[in-house]
Amino acid sequence: MTRPPRDLAALPLTYAEVGASLAGPLPAGYHHTRASAVVGHGRAVLERHADAVLRFEMHRRAGLLVDARAPRAAVGVDVEVALPLGPLRVRALDRVVAVVDEPDRRGFAYGTLAGHPEQGEEAFVVTIDGDDVVRLEIRAFWRSVRWYSRLGGPVTVAVQRAITRRYLAVRVA
Repeated sequence: MTRPPRDLAALPLTYAEVGASLAGPLPAGYHHTRASAVVGHGRAVLERHADAVLRFEMHRRAGLLVDARAPRAAVGVDVEVALPLGPLRVRALDRVVAVVDEPDRRGFAYGTLAGHPEQGEEAFVVTIDGDDVVRLEIRAFWRSVRWYSRLGGPVTVAVQRAITRRYLAVRVA
């Protein structure tokens, strides 16, 4: 995806609850997404999937176009994600607000920037449990703020759910 000429670093986050997608209850006043899927077993699967999440490869494999200002997720990295809809592209501007780097848990959360069709945050975390089961977990809180996303109402919710299902279906060999 071609980089837009504007400087995303100048854009502010559009919500106050920074980091809330990673722990505790999701904030009130938003739609909530809590989803997970088993992606395999063993430490090697954890490493491969965590690497794919942190390089935004999971987004690409889910059919989205990604222009990240760095090759890996790190706090402060700006990301433009686009959903192709025929000849149109719905663009979403985000900033990585947290990175999870623990032995059994890896991933990141990003939040919406001014100009995003929604307001909120989404976290993508790969975990491994004591039985070596590896899961991709997605937690998000969001609400529509642009005229077209508000007008879409239930369609916007359906699109969000469909994209979440695409993320959860990604397997990294």
